Amino acid sequence: MTGQTVRIPAPCDCGALAERQVNQFVERGELWWDAEFRCTACDAYRCEHAGPGDPPSAGWRPALLAANGPTHLRLGPVPSLVPVLKAFRELTGAPLGEARRLAEELTGGGTTGTLAEMELLRARLQHHGLHADLTP
Repeated sequence: MTGQTVRIPAPCDCGALAERQVNQFVERGELWWDAEFRCTACDAYRCEHAGPGDPPSAGWRPALLAANGPTHLRLGPVPSLVPVLKAFRELTGAPLGEARRLAEELTGGGTTGTLAEMELLRARLQHHGLHADLTP
């Protein structure tokens, strides 16, 4: 399982500054998020989220990228963009025009994202017989 973690300060109901641990990982061929909240002042603890899809909070992904840095994925020249388009459509459900733009970006200078996002995309590309290189 590939994933990354970030700890984000979060206010607690007791008034203290607590910590939220946010994790992003690949599970069963999908991108998953989970978050745990812990306050050492009042011993509050709760699992706030666990599931696939987009992050439940808009700040989680930028915080993960800031803490861990982006991962770069680049696909070498391909004879046809069709398998790349299929991989993007399966992964994101993007309309054909957006999938084409992403495919051209990937075969050009490459694309960046979180480690889990790029690992998942690389796995989908490999499923379609394409090799892509990952670099931190």
